[in-house]
Amino acid sequence: MYKPMITGIAPQDKDDSQELANAAWKSALATAVRDPRELLALLNLNEKKYLDKISVNEKFKLLVPLSYVAKMKKSDWHDPLLRQVLPLKDEAIKAFGFLSDPVGDLNAEVSSGVLQKYHGRVLLITTGACAVHCRYCFRRHFPYANSVPDKAQWQQTLASIKSDKTVTEVILSGGDPLMLSDERLRSMCQDLATIPHITTLRFHTRVPLFLPERVTAYFIQWLSELKVKVVMVLHANHANELDSEFASIMRKFSQCGVVLLNQSVLLKNINDDADNLVLLSQRLFECGILPYYLHQLDKVQGAAHFEVSNDKVQRLQQQLRERLPGYLVPRFVKEVSGKRYKQPLE
Repeated sequence: MYKPMITGIAPQDKDDSQELANAAWKSALATAVRDPRELLALLNLNEKKYLDKISVNEKFKLLVPLSYVAKMKKSDWHDPLLRQVLPLKDEAIKAFGFLSDPVGDLNAEVSSGVLQKYHGRVLLITTGACAVHCRYCFRRHFPYANSVPDKAQWQQTLASIKSDKTVTEVILSGGDPLMLSDERLRSMCQDLATIPHITTLRFHTRVPLFLPERVTAYFIQWLSELKVKVVMVLHANHANELDSEFASIMRKFSQCGVVLLNQSVLLKNINDDADNLVLLSQRLFECGILPYYLHQLDKVQGAAHFEVSNDKVQRLQQQLRERLPGYLVPRFVKEVSGKRYKQPLE
């Protein structure tokens, strides 16, 4: 059984503590499952029965840490966590309207790695790396090599953000920003926090769900020292993702003043029923997180088998309103390329 390495117990030497913590999460990433056969074996799923349903996508391979595999139900081909990460041959379906850039990221790039779609905020593509390859990812075809600001381009990126004084918030995205080293991520955040008109840094991440070792004591420390408001938007889709270790990490974030929100994607046969969505909102609230958005699937090539019909979306929205207090009902939205805000689903 997977057991996470404890990173909160510090040796006498602080530098040694940081080094051990960094080694722990990098080791956990290095041992992540990359072979579908290994994943089937870990879950007691018969290879002969299921292997012909699996795709080997060389450009977007299976990647899932053991900590997330440990949350899956063994011998259950339909486990909702497994289905989020397992590459199926369904990804080869050519569906009308499903595109390589469904939300218009490329047209929104104003500088190297800087996207601006909405007034008052910009999104920074910090890295192309993730702790997991979610099969419905809307950036699975994104040309990260051309858009991630490297160290040589960083001053140009900062200059671009400084030049627009209407921008008050920077969204750190990717990939996943927490896949950067603490040193690199801290330096970026400190640089951004020195810009007078930047009042908020917002992280969009799934790392605490998949790679809890990454949230080190040092990460919590420097995050709490930033002189701007910090918002953390988690991407949880199912209550089974939210275990006690995840809840402990969220408490640490809350204690240092981080605002915690969650956004989910509505996924067919994974969370497209009222019982699961109600349980997700309730469990998020127990962890100190408010539900924020529930997204209709972004129509990216390879994800058509996850799509939920608009009629069902409307029924689910009504059911959640009937069963949850208003503050636990996420806003049902979709992102439309070229629009100046997320479009509400009514």
